[in-house]
Amino acid sequence: MSSSRTARERVRAELTREITDIARNQLATDGAAGLSLRAVAREMGMVSSAIYRYFPSRDDLLTALIIDGYNAVGEAVENADAARPREDHTGRWLAVCHAVRDWALAHPHEYALLYGSPVPGYQAPMDTVAAAIRDTTVYGQIVSDAHRAGALNPPGICPPPPPSFGDDASRVRAVISEVPDDVIARALIVWTGLFGWVNFELFGQFNNVILDRTTAFDHSMRCHAAFLGLPL
Repeated sequence: MSSSRTARERVRAELTREITDIARNQLATDGAAGLSLRAVAREMGMVSSAIYRYFPSRDDLLTALIIDGYNAVGEAVENADAARPREDHTGRWLAVCHAVRDWALAHPHEYALLYGSPVPGYQAPMDTVAAAIRDTTVYGQIVSDAHRAGALNPPGICPPPPPSFGDDASRVRAVISEVPDDVIARALIVWTGLFGWVNFELFGQFNNVILDRTTAFDHSMRCHAAFLGLPL
C-alpha cells in the first residue's frame, strides 16, 4: 500500500509540474488574465473535469504560479547574498540587485505576474506571503547587519520621516529589525528604486534610450547604496 501511494504521489507531482509548466507558457501568450484551466487541459490531452482534481479553480492555479515565482526569485536572491562575505554589505546589496534583475530578464512573464498589473478579480491568499518576503528578508538582513556594524553613513540630504511613519516602520521591522525609523525610510526608498528600475527596463520604458543597461543599472544601484549610507 505504501509503494502504491508513493507511486500515485509521484504521478500527481509530475502532472502538477506539467500543468504549471503549460500555464507558465500561457502567461507568455495570453497573460495572467487569459489563463484558462480548460486550455491547459486541452494542451495536456486531459478532459477538463480531470484538471480540477489538481487545481479546483483558475485562482488556485494562479496562486501556485505566484508562489513558484516568488520562491524562484527568493532563492536567486538568497544564493547571491550567500556568495558574498557577511561583512561586505555593499557587495551583498549589489549582488541581490543583480540577482533580481537577472531573474526578471530571464523570466519576464513570471516577473510581470508578481510585480506587474494586478490580475482582475484575483485576490492573493495568505499562502503567498511566506514566499513573497524571501527576497525582502534577505535585503532587510543586509540593512540590519550594516546598521549593527556601524557601516551606514548616509548623506544628510533627507528630512526626517514624518511622525505618521512610525506605525509603518514598526510593521516593516518584521523584516528589517533593530533599526531606527530613518533607516527604514531610506531602505524603502532604495528597495522600491530597485524594482522601479527593473519595471522600467522590462516593460519597455528604456527602449531606444538606455542602451548599456547593465552598466547603467549597476551605477544606479551603487547610487542607491550611497543614499542608504553603504560604503562604496
